[in-house]
Amino acid sequence: MKRATIAQVAQRAGVSPTAVSLVLNDRPARLSQEVRDRVIEAAAALNYRPNPAARSLRTNTTGIYGVISRDVTVTRYASAMLRGILDAADQAEKIVFLAEVGDSASRAENSVREMLNRNVDGLIFAEMGAKMITVPEIVRGLPVVVCNAVPDREGSFPAVLPAEYEAGRRVANVLIEAGHRNIAIIGMDDELREPRISATICHRFDGILDAFEEAGLRPVKIFPGTLWDPDLGYEAMGELLDNGPECTAILALNDRISLGAIQQCLGRGMHLPDDLSIASFDDDEIALYVHPALTTIAIPYWEIGQTATRLLGEEGAGDRDIHLVDMPLRMRESVRRI
Repeated sequence: MKRATIAQVAQRAGVSPTAVSLVLNDRPARLSQEVRDRVIEAAAALNYRPNPAARSLRTNTTGIYGVISRDVTVTRYASAMLRGILDAADQAEKIVFLAEVGDSASRAENSVREMLNRNVDGLIFAEMGAKMITVPEIVRGLPVVVCNAVPDREGSFPAVLPAEYEAGRRVANVLIEAGHRNIAIIGMDDELREPRISATICHRFDGILDAFEEAGLRPVKIFPGTLWDPDLGYEAMGELLDNGPECTAILALNDRISLGAIQQCLGRGMHLPDDLSIASFDDDEIALYVHPALTTIAIPYWEIGQTATRLLGEEGAGDRDIHLVDMPLRMRESVRRI
């Protein structure tokens, strides 16, 4: 169907094109409600749709946000972040162009150039893991937000991150406040403090250790490891059960580590949480289906994406602060009070 024009809407409503423009763009004007109703009814009857090119020329905006992602769409853990971006963009009446670039620097730069050629109103650089990233220089002058990452030039762009320090304190205190004093940690490794690996895990570590210090405690054992998978939890738990020291609780750095630790315990006939309490991070979907269901803290991917998009629309994302998003605690059955 051919696009109806403002002049056609004006003719049908019996008003001037200027009046139609004022009503349809919701601008202040001394027009009666009856006139406004006629314009809206005429626009609906003619299936009038605004011309995006004309609006772009008038407002110097395109209504488009660009998202450059390395691995968000292909990673089930962080797909909720993209949903948060899309939901917030929809609420702001924006559409989203998405480029998934993998580990290719040239593909990333080409994607940015294509976004700029399409005159996007702003760019979001999104990461699955909260790493330090390099934002191409060619985006200078454009509103940019770094989502679940930090820029390598400190203070150059606003960044949205999970509040890992408070999360670390919170999970450690769940065990401490339940009366546990002999707690082992699995997965705390100084190699992971490197910002190009993770810009936030160091804060998780610090939150945990500060909670222990404030309680006058030290972990009875720390098992390092950079590959946070069930094998790490299984092997560390086996070593702990075979060689000690004795402990009443495990703090695992993610739910996959917890899964391995739980399987080791169940294979030895232990009853959890009666024989051992476990708490961890991520709120992976497995956390609900292991036995017992895991007490864990969630990474708020949807909220991170939503916050980044909201910032992009606030005065061009002009501030350069780091915006922290709270990580909610999921209290379940894997922690017993002693």
